[in-house]
Amino acid sequence: MKNSPQEIKKEGLKLLTIGSPIIATQLISMGLNFTDTVMAGNLSALDLAAVAIGNAIYMPIGVFCMATLIAINPIVSQFLGARKFEEIGKSARQMFWLILMLSIPAFFLLRNLEGLMIWIEVTPEIIPIADGYLKAISWGILPLLVYAGFRYFSEGLSVTKPAMYVASGALVINVGANYVLMYGKLGFPRLGAVGTGYATAIVSFFAAIVFIAFTASFKPFKRFNIFARTKGPEWEYIGELIKVGVPNGVSSSMEVMLFAAVSLLMGTLSVKVAAAHQIAINVAATMFMIPFGLSMAISQRVGFSIGQGSMEKARFRGFIGIIICAGVMTLTALLLFIFPDFIISIYTDDTEVALVAVSLIFLAAVFQISDGLQVGAFGALRGLKDTRVPMMVNFISYWIVGFPIGYLLGITLKIGPEGLWVGLISGLTVAAVLHNYRFNKLTKKKNRFTAP
Repeated sequence: MKNSPQEIKKEGLKLLTIGSPIIATQLISMGLNFTDTVMAGNLSALDLAAVAIGNAIYMPIGVFCMATLIAINPIVSQFLGARKFEEIGKSARQMFWLILMLSIPAFFLLRNLEGLMIWIEVTPEIIPIADGYLKAISWGILPLLVYAGFRYFSEGLSVTKPAMYVASGALVINVGANYVLMYGKLGFPRLGAVGTGYATAIVSFFAAIVFIAFTASFKPFKRFNIFARTKGPEWEYIGELIKVGVPNGVSSSMEVMLFAAVSLLMGTLSVKVAAAHQIAINVAATMFMIPFGLSMAISQRVGFSIGQGSMEKARFRGFIGIIICAGVMTLTALLLFIFPDFIISIYTDDTEVALVAVSLIFLAAVFQISDGLQVGAFGALRGLKDTRVPMMVNFISYWIVGFPIGYLLGITLKIGPEGLWVGLISGLTVAAVLHNYRFNKLTKKKNRFTAP
């Protein structure tokens, strides 16, 4: 059945209403990293390097855990569409067990990574500070995952503004805690980069406490009996969270690790190239927050449709979302093409760095549309609770196609940073094509969908 222009407009506005606060939340969350980097840089180059190394090691672990918990979004959105309110509450309660299963090993892993830094030959004077940073941030992994779980739960029910408010408060607290702990104010010892880790842990406790309080007091959530007593783990629900979540976590980690690997390779070319890459990738990552936020909204809309038993609506809502993602990224691509010099000037006045960065910004503009298409379709597939095949697609796209092409062009054939970025473009483009192909194929079915 062909949808009318009015229906298309209505769905587009609904998606943007749900997605805009998520986009804002993601951008504000990036501000946490930004303030950590700036404030560490004002201390010393050694503290800045320790935060950079520590964060590079922490990110794959944190991203895997948080992306695994995103499973709660399509699960509760499908239950909401089916009006199975009791199941929504049970899923939330069982999410606690998954949080424990993720946070306990992550806590101990973060506290025992000094050997890894020695193995990858991190500069010796950086290691003890980066290790202290990781040990400090480990105290915040449990509350971080509690916050993330309840945030994704809330977003799965189309309640997206609270996370934006919490993130705003977290940013303010992060600046204050950094100032006190890093610089040794109000009687506290001067902890330097390690203080940044403790500040992040404090922020995580704040976010978790506030979001639990919101969830418990929000009147529309009362019907779900989220905090009712439970006898213990119910593996039917935990198993569903793991089945949907772990492949999603692996997929996200593979993408993060690809970009991390390219960053490490940039460091083998020259300091100027590494700096230019850092600027360009920061710009691209900021732009990416827009379609990523929309992809979370797409998951909710598709999941809600499946809960209603309508594959036709799921297909319609999914493709509207994917088209909007591509449209937004077309606009960001134009901005990058038209204003590269202005964008680079925000970051540096070094002529050599700027010259390389401008060439990379042009390449970033090229992959904007592919990035929008792949994350939009990935979100739509997640709404179907289809995450295992997309995980394999991401592995093929990023590590069988993207990384080898980038290494061949950038390192083996000595084309340099542009060659490495062609690898990124190749991986993202393959992922965009395959994710959209799969969503199109699965949603052609008229019967009720069950993810394989």
